[in-house]
Amino acid sequence: MSQSQSLSALIWSVADRLRGDYKPSEYGKVILPFTVLRRLDCVLAPTKAAVLAEKAAREASGVNPEPFLLRRTGVPFANTSSLDLKTLMGDQDHLAANLSSYIQGFSPAVRDVFDRFRFAEQTDRLQKAGLLYQVTERFVGFDLSPTAVSNHDMGLAFEELIRKFAEASNETAGEHFTPRDVIKLMVNLLFIEDSDILTPGTPAVRTIYDPTAGTGGMLSVAGEHLLEHNPAARLTMFGQELNDESYAICKADMLIKGQDVRNIVAGNTLSDDGHAGQKFDYMLSNPPFGVEWKKVEKEVRREAEQMGHAGRFGPGLPRISDGSLLFLLHLLSKMRPAKDGGSRIGIVLNGSPLFTGGAGSGESEIRRHVLENDLVEAIIALPTDMFFNTGIATYVWVLSNRKPAPRKGRVQLIDASGLWQKMRKSLGSKRREMSDQDVAWVTRLFGDFEEARLATITTAEGKTSTVVMAEGKTPPAAPDGGQVKLAPLSRIFRNEDFGYRTITVERPLRDEKGRVVLGQKGKAKGRPQPDSALRDAENVPLTEDVEAYFAREVLPHAPDAWIDTEKTKTGYEIPFNRHFYVFEPPRPLAVIDVELKQVTDRILKMIGGLAA
Repeated sequence: MSQSQSLSALIWSVADRLRGDYKPSEYGKVILPFTVLRRLDCVLAPTKAAVLAEKAAREASGVNPEPFLLRRTGVPFANTSSLDLKTLMGDQDHLAANLSSYIQGFSPAVRDVFDRFRFAEQTDRLQKAGLLYQVTERFVGFDLSPTAVSNHDMGLAFEELIRKFAEASNETAGEHFTPRDVIKLMVNLLFIEDSDILTPGTPAVRTIYDPTAGTGGMLSVAGEHLLEHNPAARLTMFGQELNDESYAICKADMLIKGQDVRNIVAGNTLSDDGHAGQKFDYMLSNPPFGVEWKKVEKEVRREAEQMGHAGRFGPGLPRISDGSLLFLLHLLSKMRPAKDGGSRIGIVLNGSPLFTGGAGSGESEIRRHVLENDLVEAIIALPTDMFFNTGIATYVWVLSNRKPAPRKGRVQLIDASGLWQKMRKSLGSKRREMSDQDVAWVTRLFGDFEEARLATITTAEGKTSTVVMAEGKTPPAAPDGGQVKLAPLSRIFRNEDFGYRTITVERPLRDEKGRVVLGQKGKAKGRPQPDSALRDAENVPLTEDVEAYFAREVLPHAPDAWIDTEKTKTGYEIPFNRHFYVFEPPRPLAVIDVELKQVTDRILKMIGGLAA
C-alpha cells in the first residue's frame, strides 16, 4: 500500500467514531473539511509566530497586513488567529466557539471553502452528538505537515478520500464525480500528441480548465499524468462548479496541491462565465447529459443574439431539452488562437449531439461549425454502464485547433464500446470499467492515427479473448472448434463525409382534369405550381453532385419533379453506429433445427425423470 493510500485509510478510520450518528453517505461531510483544516494547520505552523508579529506591526502602522502575511507564509493564504488546533484542545468547554473563531482567521478564499462545506453546521451537529472533541482530537493526532507528507502525496490521499465519499453516496455521485478510468483515457488523449511537455526535464507551464469541475477529478488526474512523465512541468488549474459541496471539495483539493484557489470559481458556467476572456492550453469536461437549460435560457439567448460569433454561442443553440452542446461551444470560445500555440479539448457527450437535429437545426449548425473549421480530431465510443448515475452510451470528443498535418481535414472514429471488464462491485449504475490495457489500446490507436480492427477469438469451450490489429494485417487463426469474429475498431473519414444537403423535391399541382396548374403572377408566372401533398425531401451527401443524384435517384420515378433550390440546406451528422455495423447472416435453418431438437430432447428427458 502506498503512503497516500495508507494515509487516506488512516484518516477515513475516523468514520468509526461517526457510525450511528451519521449515515455512511454523510461521513465525507465531516472527514473532508477536517482533513483540509488539519493540513492547513500543519502548513502554517512553522510561520505562525512570525505571521502574528507581522500582523501586529503592520496594523500598528495602519497598513493592510494581508500581502505581507502571505510573504511570511510562503503560500497563498494565512491565518491571523492566535489559536491553532492543538491549543483549541486545551479548552474543551469552548471548543466549538474557538474552532469557529480559528476558521474566521483564515484568508477569505480559504474561509469560503469551509462556508461551502457548511462546516459550522457539522461542528454544531458533532457538538450535540458529543463527538466534536473526539473527532478534533483524532485529526490533531495526524501529522500532515509538508515535511511528513508532500503536496503530491497529500493530494493523492485527499483524492482517495473524495473517491470513498463518492462511493459511499453513489446515488448522487455521478453528478459531480467522473470515474477514474474515463478521466485517465481523456487525459491520455489530451497529452499524447504533445511530446515536448511530456519529455522528462523539459520545464513547461501549461494551463488546464474544466467548466464543470465537480470535485476536481479531471484537473487532478491531468496534473498527476503530467508530473509522472515530466516532473519539471507544471499545470496551472482553472475550473468552475455549480454545486456548493463539489465546489468546496474541488477548491480544497486545489488548496492541498498548492494551486491558486482563486482560479476555482463558483456559479453556473453558461449564464455567468467565471473566466470570461481567458484562454487555455488544455480543457476537459464531463457536462451533465440530457439536462435542459431552461434556467439559463434568457442569458444564453441574449448572448447569442447580441454577440453572435464574438460571443460563445454564435454557431447555434441546441434544443432546450439538452444543453451539453452549449458546454462544447463554451470550451471552443476558450481556445488559444493557433498562432499562439492553440488548444486541445476532451469532452464527454451522450449520443444525441452526434445526430440529433436535421439540416439547419441548432445541433446540425454546431456540428457544421466544428467540422467545417476542422476542429474535430476524434470521437471515441465508450462502453455502456461506465458512469455512476447512468448506463447510456457515451462518447469522448477530442477537438483541437492545432491538428498535426496527417490529421488535417480528417476525423478518426474509434469504437471502444467492446473494450471493458466487469467490475467486482457495481457502484450505482457503473458496472463496467476500462482496464489499463483497454485505455492503452485506445490511446495507441489515437496516437498512431491508423485504421484497425478488433479480432474476438472464441474457443470451443466458449472462452473469449481480443486482439487489436492494424487494418490489412492477417487475422489470427481460429482455434479448433472455435471462431474468430472481426469488427472495425478505428476508422478515418474526411470532414465532408459527414455533411449532406437536404434538397426539397417538388411535383406539379394538377387540376381536376390532370392538367398542370401554372402560376399567374410575379416570379411564379408561367411556372408549374408545386403540390405540397407531393412535396418530398432528400438528403444528398456533400461529396456527391446534387444534379447527378437527382437524375439518378428521383427523375426515373418522377419525371415531372424539380428541385426548389431556395430551400436547400446544408447539414452535418455523425452516424457513429452505422460506420461500425457488421452484418451477421442468420444461421442456417438446419443448424437451428438440430439445436431445437437437442433442447426438446433434454426437456422430454427431464419430464420423464419427474414422472418416474
